[in-house]
Amino acid sequence: MADPSSYRPKPGEIPDTPGVYRFRDEHRRVIYVGKAKSLRQRLANYFQDLASLHPRTRTMVTTAASVEWTVVSTEVEALQLEYSWIKEFDPRFNVKYRDDKSYPYLAVTMNEEFPRVQVMRGQKRKGVRYFGPYGHAWAIRDTVDLLLRVFPVRTCSAGVFKNAARTGRPCLLGYIGKCSAPCVGRVSADEHRDLAEDFCDFMAGRTGTYIRRLEQRMADAAEEMEYERAARLRDDIGALKKAMEKSAVVLADATDADLIAVAEDELEAAVQIFHVRGGRVRGQRGWVTDKVEEITTGALVEHALQQLYGEEKGDAVPKEVLVPALPEPVEPVQEWLAERRGSGVSLRIPQRGDKKALMETVQRNAQQALVLHKTKRASDLTTRSRALEEIAEALDLDSAPLRIECYDISHLQGDDVVASMVVFEDGLQRKSEYRRFQIKGFAGQDDVRSMHEVISRRFRRYLAEKEKTGEWVDDASQAAFKDASGRDVPTGAPDAPDGGLKDDDGRPRKFAYPPQLVVVDGGRPQVAAAKRALDELGIDDIAVCGLAKRLEEVWLPDDEDPIVLPRTSEGLYLLQRVRDEAHRFAITYQRTKRAQRFRSSPLDDVPGLGDTRKQALLKHFGSLKKLRSATIDQICEVPGIGRKTAETIAVALAQAAPAAPAVNTATGEIMDEEEPGTTGSGGDPVSAGAPDERRGQET
Repeated sequence: MADPSSYRPKPGEIPDTPGVYRFRDEHRRVIYVGKAKSLRQRLANYFQDLASLHPRTRTMVTTAASVEWTVVSTEVEALQLEYSWIKEFDPRFNVKYRDDKSYPYLAVTMNEEFPRVQVMRGQKRKGVRYFGPYGHAWAIRDTVDLLLRVFPVRTCSAGVFKNAARTGRPCLLGYIGKCSAPCVGRVSADEHRDLAEDFCDFMAGRTGTYIRRLEQRMADAAEEMEYERAARLRDDIGALKKAMEKSAVVLADATDADLIAVAEDELEAAVQIFHVRGGRVRGQRGWVTDKVEEITTGALVEHALQQLYGEEKGDAVPKEVLVPALPEPVEPVQEWLAERRGSGVSLRIPQRGDKKALMETVQRNAQQALVLHKTKRASDLTTRSRALEEIAEALDLDSAPLRIECYDISHLQGDDVVASMVVFEDGLQRKSEYRRFQIKGFAGQDDVRSMHEVISRRFRRYLAEKEKTGEWVDDASQAAFKDASGRDVPTGAPDAPDGGLKDDDGRPRKFAYPPQLVVVDGGRPQVAAAKRALDELGIDDIAVCGLAKRLEEVWLPDDEDPIVLPRTSEGLYLLQRVRDEAHRFAITYQRTKRAQRFRSSPLDDVPGLGDTRKQALLKHFGSLKKLRSATIDQICEVPGIGRKTAETIAVALAQAAPAAPAVNTATGEIMDEEEPGTTGSGGDPVSAGAPDERRGQET
């Protein structure tokens, strides 16, 4: 690991002008390329105190052994040179988009004497017209099959074409009218090229003029009583319209535009592009990238534009490019796009109307692509095994944590404080084991005390279940219980206490299984609170760690400094997924509780009583039951409630019928309104509401 101060240039050596810089490692390999409006100011940012740098940037500057730069005249030149160097050196620390699949294009080889229509993948070739990309190759073949009856362009390979020219006999498509058969001289090279150009014009979106021309020719043929020719033209028009229907109109003004959307998290980003030509979506493609440096959405967009248009010129760059965020600064990027196109390009964020609605669709596709990418990555057994091994090594565990529980706290300005517990077993979600908790009293005032309460409640239940069922023995050779006398009882044996770790209905007991690792959403304070809760209960065989969201640092209870896992670590990726799932589950429950609090309340009928004062009443008394039994003087103690309003509230509550008590459908017990979620013997409140909430099922 190099010390950045060992190769830091002197301040006077770095010019205060636009330019492009390269970091090289000890083997002289280029590991990062960047551009700057001012090289002096930009490079100074890399040579700060290492503790103040983003972890990914810190890794880059400690991997590098030297830095060099090239001065240019303008920021546009810097953008062009940066793209060229990234293509040439492929630096490991630069953002590199990789296609999530190889997209096929419909290509017309206008660089040949007899242009050919075909499916093409990979790098684009000079002199070839491309349309797409398409999601599937069969979609291109269906489109071409419809259009060949109108534009009978050659589709055969060079070998078939030469063989037909040698024998003087065309292929099958030539006999059935789906090829003009230039191989045997039915049309000249110029006539065949005109057909190919008409095909390209139609695919480029100039459809209306051509269809109107065919309709006029059909009408003329009918007037001249050439009904067979009119019928053929009618069928040609139908084929063209059917081909047009395959790409729906999304922008009514026949706009040519590309729409780019980005979905990202701390480690990865997915980009989706919709190519709209003539108001119709003509193609779609997507990329996924690792975020190897601290980077904004605008910078991700800039890199996507470089990759998308770096090899394109002319009409391949549309007049309008719609993006979710603008690069900073935006002017050099617009100038660079205008140079690629040969005329002005509008680069902007859509604000309203059809274009904003379409951008939302592209954004949803980007989000789904990111989720799909993560799902595929998580479903691989080898990857999951490596992730668990990396976690065990980083946290110094004796074995891989096959069961991981993660906890998160969620609230809205201190109200409706809830917590979530999610479970991953063997690196996969175990949703049937999810739990939700209500936080009451003073604990809701801060996340640290809330975390202490939740961990205490969960593991008190574990100890209670353990006392009922005996000690769970997890051995490599067998799994068994030890009953009170120390006798081994195999799992599920008839004489196992309470049927082993099973309820009477055959389901696993709620808190019977301990995790090997507890993960909390937060940093050092939350980890310390969780560890303290376990120590108070006498549990010392469960590891605890926290994942801080800002820098993705892993905190251990007794360490002064966090553990920073490598960016490429599958262990970090798994911990992030666990943490994000706990956050999602907690916030979903918190929003549900907030919505239920204001649903169908007798207070709704009190005139002039808004949501703010309803919330103040419920917060003051804790429940409608206590509010209903309060006196008028007690109601007047609530800030903002006068005597007249208090009297109206008392009358409304007295007239309203009491709400039906909540019933636990699993046990048949009535759940008290004051303490929703009370579970009976040996337990604390687990959650509010019905058993499906207690068992973690979403409602």
